[in-house]
Amino acid sequence: QVQLVESGGGLVQTGDSLRLSCAASGRTFTWYNMGWFRQAPGKEREFVAAINWSGGGTNYADSVKGRFTISRDNAKNTVYLQMNSLKPEDTAVYYCAQDSLPQRIVIPTTPRGYMYWGQGTQVTVSS
Repeated sequence: QVQLVESGGGLVQTGDSLRLSCAASGRTFTWYNMGWFRQAPGKEREFVAAINWSGGGTNYADSVKGRFTISRDNAKNTVYLQMNSLKPEDTAVYYCAQDSLPQRIVIPTTPRGYMYWGQGTQVTVSS
């Protein structure tokens, strides 16, 4: 059974940094692309960042490029999201997700591409 457990959310001020972690279990971690999504109240879940199964490729939403960095440690079955220069509009519940297919070349950037999801971690950025 696949489990994704996020941690690292919290309440911060504008300009601060946070690092989210997502620990995965249940499938061979190194075979799957991993993604981060977020959902603010009243809004649809949106893509934030993704990293390919080998760690050699990444993709970012325009709204976070240059501020957020996704990485993975395959030895620890963990994916990270380093968030710098946080803004109030980054406030949301952040979810990590695991690709539906193993070793997919094109990294999905929509929720439909991901089969497993974590429970989410709240990030609140005050102005």
